[in-house]
Amino acid sequence: MAMHSLVEYADASPEVRAVFDDILATRKTDWINNFWKAIANDPTTLTRTWESIKQIMAPGALDPLTKEMLYIAVSVTNQCPYCIASHTASARNKGLTNAMFHELMAVVGMANETNRLVAGYQVEIDENFKTP
Repeated sequence: MAMHSLVEYADASPEVRAVFDDILATRKTDWINNFWKAIANDPTTLTRTWESIKQIMAPGALDPLTKEMLYIAVSVTNQCPYCIASHTASARNKGLTNAMFHELMAVVGMANETNRLVAGYQVEIDENFKTP
């Protein structure tokens, strides 16, 4: 159960509606997902988060599918079911296949395992790995 109410478009302030309208236009969709509705309880956070995610997830040196796969990997590691679901759906729309997803999960699992081993053993970083 959600701790805070979701702000529906019809009940939103003009400031929140402006962000919702931008989300609808930018994503070429006809609905606002619950993440945005939840954080709309704080219009400043809503605006800041939307502007940041628009900038970060826009095309750049990394292609959109790679960015979504990275988002999934971090969301799995941070155990955020909502983000896993939403970014997996977005990645699938950008071409993520079942085989790619399975391989991604294998990499995430291995990275988490070896990260914990390195932390537990307190492995010193090799000189060859250090950047000048």
